[in-house]
Amino acid sequence: MLRRMWQAETAEWIAFVLACLLALHLGHTVVVRLHRRACIKRRQRRALHGEREAHGLLSRLGYRIDGAQVEHSYDVDCDGEPATVRLRADYLVTRHGQRYLAEVKTGSAAPKLSHTATRRQLLEYSLAYDVDGVLLVDMAAGEVHQVEFPTLSRPAHRGNRFVLGVAVGIAGAFLVQQLLHVL
Repeated sequence: MLRRMWQAETAEWIAFVLACLLALHLGHTVVVRLHRRACIKRRQRRALHGEREAHGLLSRLGYRIDGAQVEHSYDVDCDGEPATVRLRADYLVTRHGQRYLAEVKTGSAAPKLSHTATRRQLLEYSLAYDVDGVLLVDMAAGEVHQVEFPTLSRPAHRGNRFVLGVAVGIAGAFLVQQLLHVL
């Protein structure tokens, strides 16, 4: 009889401990989700505030705002299947007859070109939109940076052109020397 009572108490304690562990797990999950939501909302508020402030910053720097939240799309082909990619840039601006897309970034990481997502976003905008360039608006620093990416007409490594120029110069000097020697 004592043994049965002990077994019943043990089973109750195990059930109690399992119920507590389940409640802790569920509580932790709820707290983590609420924290994530709060972080996302805080980030969204900061981004919206930054975009509003960017309008004034761009205007003060002489950019004319031609559009906000400028939508665009382009088509790609994946394994023979067409797909449409939709984009939305923060601002379309003009200054000195040049049109730019301005992407506003807030925080400490996003406004840097070392941030992969930012760099890829700006590269995609520079290829997809019909603009003269892209601008990275760093609201934390209150700065606007013009970002240029290499293209087929403007390669990333200009060192090769330098080497070619030196080689042509040396060859030209050699030819001039030979012509002067012959004459």
